[in-house]
Amino acid sequence: MLYAFNIIVWLILAFIFFFKILRSIRIVPTQSAYIVERLGKYFKTLGPGFHLLLPFVDRVAFIQDLKEEAINVPPQTCFTTDNVQVEVDGVVYMSVVDPVKSSYGITDYRYGSVQLAQTTVRSVIGTLELDKTFEERDLISSKIVGVLNEVGPSWGINVHRYEVKNIVPPPSVKNAMEAQMTAERDRRAILAKSEADRQSRINTSEGYKTEVINKSEGEKQKRINEAEGRAREIESIAEATAQAIETIAAAVIQDGGAEAVQLRLSQQFLNQLSNLARPQTSVLLPADISKVEDLLTAVGLEKQNHE
Repeated sequence: MLYAFNIIVWLILAFIFFFKILRSIRIVPTQSAYIVERLGKYFKTLGPGFHLLLPFVDRVAFIQDLKEEAINVPPQTCFTTDNVQVEVDGVVYMSVVDPVKSSYGITDYRYGSVQLAQTTVRSVIGTLELDKTFEERDLISSKIVGVLNEVGPSWGINVHRYEVKNIVPPPSVKNAMEAQMTAERDRRAILAKSEADRQSRINTSEGYKTEVINKSEGEKQKRINEAEGRAREIESIAEATAQAIETIAAAVIQDGGAEAVQLRLSQQFLNQLSNLARPQTSVLLPADISKVEDLLTAVGLEKQNHE
């Protein structure tokens, strides 16, 4: 029995030794850091790659992920400066920059970051009115990032940004805000409608004004054109009449011109008499119509001719 017991003990010891040998071989992945302690004291930080530790002496105390991570900040109740209760939550984006400080500088840097973010959110929300809390998200984020980065060097972390996820007011305030927004939308709709109607009336009046002006300008131009046409017509007639008179005067002073004019006037007189000689028309003639010259003199043609 003793021999069998010793065999079991040696097998257990061999298994433990073999296990420790295997645990002393460590392969560190990229963007990770292993904190090694030797006999309970910090010894070194293992970077990415293959590493061999001393069995029973060295141990990996902490494994830190160096990639950026998002940590949810749970919802919490805050009071604004106008005593309105709101529920705020968010997300912190951070990464480990010093694995040793993040391992020994604080017990849990994630928990500490969340608690510090929550207390900062409460203090910032307490300085804002309810309406401003929805507009000042960037202010809230910058304040929280600034506070966390103040303790970042001692915790071995770097806070990149904080984003507010939700700001939820109580149902009564939410209903009041919705009613206010509905009234504001109605007011804007009425204002837009009145402005559109006003612009429509202005456009209509401007169109009518332009139409009247165009018509008056057209009528004015028409009258000017007609007047200019009549003036040119009168001028042309006057010029033609003057030329005809000059031609007649030139012909009269020629030899036999006066006799030709007298003959022409006699023909016109006789033509007028023939036109008057119609049925049921009475024409008075002198006793002796053979003396045409005396007849013309009697009606004034001779006088006109000499003039």
